[in-house]
Amino acid sequence: MTTYTFDTSVIIGYSISELPKNFVLSAVVIAELTASAGDESRRKVFEGLRLSYLHDGALIVPTAEDWLTASRILFWLSRSRKKQGGGKSPKLPPGAHQRMFFDSLIAVSARRACATVVTNDYDDFKAIQYYLRFKLIRGSDFFR
Repeated sequence: MTTYTFDTSVIIGYSISELPKNFVLSAVVIAELTASAGDESRRKVFEGLRLSYLHDGALIVPTAEDWLTASRILFWLSRSRKKQGGGKSPKLPPGAHQRMFFDSLIAVSARRACATVVTNDYDDFKAIQYYLRFKLIRGSDFFR
């Protein structure tokens, strides 16, 4: 049975209220959801979800190696943009660098957990996939 993990964009975009049984939860996604919770009750829901998956052994927590690999991927992506820009890095929209780092961290830790990443930010994850072999599926294909 394939194991899945959702990117934050999928949980928000599809208003996920129930997670599949063959699911592992990314601590990075929980951090993103908690940071943007909006109110105390939503924050507590996300923290409760994290605790539940932690106790079940289904929480993917990035390791020190995952952080290093995600950093390398961001470095390689940055060099590629600079090369494509003729030696100058094109300006990124606000927050893009941070989002790509979190996406890289999700991809790296999902690969270690042998989980397929389900995302609505497919192009970003495809860019990461150029440097890291991991399983990926579009949210629209997963929820058909």
